[in-house]
Amino acid sequence: MFKIYAFMSLASVVLMIWSLIECVSTEDSRIRNLPKLWWLLLILFFPLAGSIAWLVAGRPEPARPSARPTSGFAEYERPGRMVATDPVKDEDFLKDVRARAEEQRRRYEQQQRAEKEREQRERDQRKQDKAPE
Repeated sequence: MFKIYAFMSLASVVLMIWSLIECVSTEDSRIRNLPKLWWLLLILFFPLAGSIAWLVAGRPEPARPSARPTSGFAEYERPGRMVATDPVKDEDFLKDVRARAEEQRRRYEQQQRAEKEREQRERDQRKQDKAPE
């Protein structure tokens, strides 16, 4: 009977130490349900119950692999992001985006050409103003 109590006591101490180390090393923002200080006090003052409570309700949830393959870009992997379900609508959308991008590119090039022409006219004007008559 003594061996059982000794084993249970040792298991409780090991569980408490492991829970304390894990609680201390976990980032504050990832701890659930209570602030870190409260979890530490709960584990210290109620070793067995506090450790079990930490395991059940305080530990950060492990990262679950997503059902979809990841793209490497976090903005595309956030929960609730809408995914195209109709390839035709998706293709139409992409055509519109390409057309808008091409239009913006054309306008930018026209602005650049107009700016260069204006600068050239100003340079020519300055040359004419400086030229002796």
